[in-house]
Amino acid sequence: MPHIALPEGFPGISAGFTYRPETAKPMRQLAHILLHEPSSLSPGERELIATFVSSRNNCQFCQLSHGAAASAHLGDTAIVTQVKTDFRSAPISDKLKALLVIAGKVQQDGKLVTSADVEAAREQGATDLEIHDTVLIAAAFCMYNRYVDGLGTWQPSDPEMYAQMGRHLASEGYNAPSIKQPLNQQVDQPVGAA
Repeated sequence: MPHIALPEGFPGISAGFTYRPETAKPMRQLAHILLHEPSSLSPGERELIATFVSSRNNCQFCQLSHGAAASAHLGDTAIVTQVKTDFRSAPISDKLKALLVIAGKVQQDGKLVTSADVEAAREQGATDLEIHDTVLIAAAFCMYNRYVDGLGTWQPSDPEMYAQMGRHLASEGYNAPSIKQPLNQQVDQPVGAA
């Protein structure tokens, strides 16, 4: 049950965005730039960073929706699961592993990132822009995760809803909502509900 009177039938972040569209616009634009616009990191890699941070923040909605977007880009859900559980043994590049080390430290406390972490990423081929964007993705997803969970938003359990949302995010990006009308809340209960 949301902590404030959010629009009914809108899951996760879409409830907050629908409630206050004027703050939704810059938040959507930031996500679109970081995750969807051209970059030397693939959209799938950037979605993996967002998913990893969201899983460490235990934000069910964000880790499932961005995990679905990563799966849509990569064509493989197993990689997403492995990155969330043990990224060091996941079949991803050493560069992405080094960037996930940085993202994990930002998720805990940005001051934990060291020059050695940055140098290790550079040694694996990461550019300064990729390091910058990794830090910003991690920081932004801490904000998005806390926004979703701090409002107590409704978080459906239907995997197909997340898969559909992930396909939309992968193909269309973040400027337009993937949830345009209320969903039937009677089918799903909030995460953790009995």
